[in-house]
Amino acid sequence: MTLSGSSLFNAAGGLGLFLLGMGLMTEALRSLAGNSLRQALLRFTRSPWSGAAAGAIGTALVQSSTATTVATVGFVSAGLLSFQASLGIIFGANVGSTGLGWLVALFGIKFELAGVMVPLLLVGACLRLLGRGRQALLGQALAGLALLFLGIDALQEALAGQGLLLDPARFDASLPGGRLQLLLLGLLSTVITQSSGAGVATTLAALASGVIGLPQACALVIGMDVGTTVTAVMASLGASLSARRTAAAHVIFNLLTAIGAFLLLPAYLALLRLGWPALSQQDPEFALTAFHTGFNLLGVLLVLPFTAPFAALIRRVVPQGEGRLIDDLADTPPADPAAAIGLARQSLEGCLLEMLQLLSDGLARGNGRPASGAQRLAVLQADLDRLQLYLDQIHLAPGPRPGSDEAAREALLHLLHGLDHLQRLHERCEEEQDRLRTAATSSSLAGERQKLLAALEQLPGLVQQGSWAQASALVSACAQAVQRRDGSYRQEVLAAVARGELDVDAGTARLEAIRWLQRVSQHLGRASYHLGGSGLH
Repeated sequence: MTLSGSSLFNAAGGLGLFLLGMGLMTEALRSLAGNSLRQALLRFTRSPWSGAAAGAIGTALVQSSTATTVATVGFVSAGLLSFQASLGIIFGANVGSTGLGWLVALFGIKFELAGVMVPLLLVGACLRLLGRGRQALLGQALAGLALLFLGIDALQEALAGQGLLLDPARFDASLPGGRLQLLLLGLLSTVITQSSGAGVATTLAALASGVIGLPQACALVIGMDVGTTVTAVMASLGASLSARRTAAAHVIFNLLTAIGAFLLLPAYLALLRLGWPALSQQDPEFALTAFHTGFNLLGVLLVLPFTAPFAALIRRVVPQGEGRLIDDLADTPPADPAAAIGLARQSLEGCLLEMLQLLSDGLARGNGRPASGAQRLAVLQADLDRLQLYLDQIHLAPGPRPGSDEAAREALLHLLHGLDHLQRLHERCEEEQDRLRTAATSSSLAGERQKLLAALEQLPGLVQQGSWAQASALVSACAQAVQRRDGSYRQEVLAAVARGELDVDAGTARLEAIRWLQRVSQHLGRASYHLGGSGLH
């Protein structure tokens, strides 16, 4: 038997209410947690175990593993978290995501709270419309919770007594082939709805209504756990290598957990029949939720002790690209000061080379915006932030560190100065696109632009040869030439504005462009000087 037309529409409407309610609740809870959740995720990642706890609790609070994993990928992409530190959060998010299943099974199905949800919806709507700040967010969360349970109730009513498309004769969960088909169906449903929570809630409602059996429901939720990885993969597209590795870790971990759950499912069902038959017969929704939580928790407990080897596996699966030394920096610097500073210096050189290419592309293309410039700038910013975290640990970590060695301390100071100048260069490129564009297109600045372009063409070779003094002198000469031109150029531009040949905005843009050229040349010169001084001899 399949769903009738009216039942199908009612089921779709119930699912829509659930998705709307969960979206409203998740958004409100995430805003209420706000910076506190972000700081907690960033703070409690000193070990994989604490990271897993933070991921589980954070996901349980916002009721969305997708929110946690996407946020984690974003933190890694922004350089706020290292790849290895993010693994604990990713692992823990899987366990925290099962909290929604318990909420639905206990309150939405067992206690049938839908009757009190309409008044709660009214309270939430009033708070959302009449309240401000946190009161409004609380009202939105309450309204979302009410819609969520109303959706569950509508799903149960629509599915009661219906055969749906999950007829046991069509998908026989007693056979491996049937379980695999159900797993793929669960995966597909999560990819379509972009919500494993919606899939788990629908499965619980169908199970409670007798539409499907416990073996089918268990196979479905395994696939739904795999389907949740799609959003994290999408969030990592175009991001830094570390962010892509985090997304890959999420996919591989969920696949391994799903394989384990798929193999253990017959044993779990047999154990229930022999040891606790009443649970599967009278309360199958709790048996399903226990299985969902159990296999995720088991996967976390098995993988957490091997976080470092797992991270090494992901690094091999998603290898480093050329010039991406920053992504191979460890979470903590090595104890040897020379080794720690040497790794940081190599990474900073890679960042400088990328900056040189960005500047050269922007000026040479004539429009101030290199191809994929915004994306490349975002990746470079993540690299610089990651390097700053690394250098902070060299400075602050206990034990034998550069503070006890004068030469190492001096090298670290040069690296910090060099990083600061690269950060300022990044700001010049990211926040002053109009000035870069004017410098790249203005005919009155052609001479200064060509001098800087010529220097940018020579600098990569000098950097790779380690000719830092020559590199610094080359770019400093450009800065001095621009500075000598600045006074007369200002007079020329202002005179043109006074004669009406330029409007005020165009004149201002040209004056800002020459200052941009001067500052870029100065920062390049200082960055080259400090990188040259950061070597340990």
